[in-house]
Amino acid sequence: MAKANANTKAKRQAAEAGRKLIAQNKKARYDYLIIDTYECGLVLTGTEVKSLRQGRASLVDGFVQIDNDEAWLHNVHIPEYAQGTWTNHAARRKRKLLLHRVEIDKLAAKSQETGHTIVPLSLYFLKGRAKVEIALAKGKKEYDKRQTLREKQDRREADRAISAARRRQRA
Repeated sequence: MAKANANTKAKRQAAEAGRKLIAQNKKARYDYLIIDTYECGLVLTGTEVKSLRQGRASLVDGFVQIDNDEAWLHNVHIPEYAQGTWTNHAARRKRKLLLHRVEIDKLAAKSQETGHTIVPLSLYFLKGRAKVEIALAKGKKEYDKRQTLREKQDRREADRAISAARRRQRA
């Protein structure tokens, strides 16, 4: 059993090693309570891929909408490719997401519930293919955000106290 766990851990690390992060939406984790995450592909044009390879994108205002049993990524800003010609893309066009039918149906049903939305968390390349990590999320209230910050600060203070005690023990 331990060997199987070691193999899975090695595979996971190898997969993450081939992952090149382009953009991250840190504000989404602050504003929303993340319920479930999905990894999906994107339908992109050539100039969008070249622009992403330069590490240029913004997920700040992005959201996912499901229309006619298809998932679409809206308001993600991928700037125009500098060397692009008339074939260049629109910076904030909607982009189709590649998900399995079961996942789309599940997301559509959950996103209809009050307070739930689908937001992009990160955009990255995995084995040469552009992927986006999306999350089914529920909006946090202001007091939830304060509570999260308080917990984070408490954890940081506890870690500092532990490391200080360890330093004193060594000396």
